[in-house]
Amino acid sequence: MKTSKMKESRQTRPHKGQGHRKRLRERFLSRGLEGFHDYEVIELLLSLNTPRRDCKDTAKALLKSFKTLQGVVEADLEALCRVPGVGPVNAMGIRLVKAAADRYLEAKILSRDVVSQPRDLLDYLDHAIGFKGREYFVGVFLDAKNRVLACETLFEGSLTTSSVYPREVIARALHHRAAAMIFAHNHPSGDVSPSESDIRITRRLCFALNYADIRVHEHMIVGNHDYFSFASENLISRFNEEFQKNNE
Repeated sequence: MKTSKMKESRQTRPHKGQGHRKRLRERFLSRGLEGFHDYEVIELLLSLNTPRRDCKDTAKALLKSFKTLQGVVEADLEALCRVPGVGPVNAMGIRLVKAAADRYLEAKILSRDVVSQPRDLLDYLDHAIGFKGREYFVGVFLDAKNRVLACETLFEGSLTTSSVYPREVIARALHHRAAAMIFAHNHPSGDVSPSESDIRITRRLCFALNYADIRVHEHMIVGNHDYFSFASENLISRFNEEFQKNNE
């Protein structure tokens, strides 16, 4: 009888850190993530799949390994699992949060006019590729009213004029029956200044798509919550005018 009571007592006794975890959840439910440190956001996320173990040290270890909250959610499964205390279940949970956020932000821009109202598109691009460790080149396909039909990653890796193929872009645009396009890619360094290669790629795509009667509205470079707009710098209009002069 005594043994049974002791066993029951051990099962119902709150584990170390349960009060701290409860306070984190109550703070989130009352104010969202306002006032949370990055490690507390990660700690709260880890607690969903780790019901009976304190997660603060693991959360801090993740931040130490990947430097920022964005770095943690962008890390691949294998890298996450190398951090002590994470494991495959928590790693999947972290990756699931990123994937769900990407889908949510993409859904917000579908069927929206993102040329006259670009804020949601910028939020999507910043989250989807702004903090990736390698370059991703994205195409946003638009209808005749500049509403988003689809978004696709067209190319990955170091971008050069020899690695971006206009014929493949045109093929995807025709597949989506797009009337216009917006391009975007990230700079992993966080410096969004365009390189000479970026300028050449943009000019080449403007010319190629003009031949297919598909207009290029924009090319954005994103990174570290910053962006560069080829359209705002009048580069897109300059390339389109150059194409028209060459074909008069």
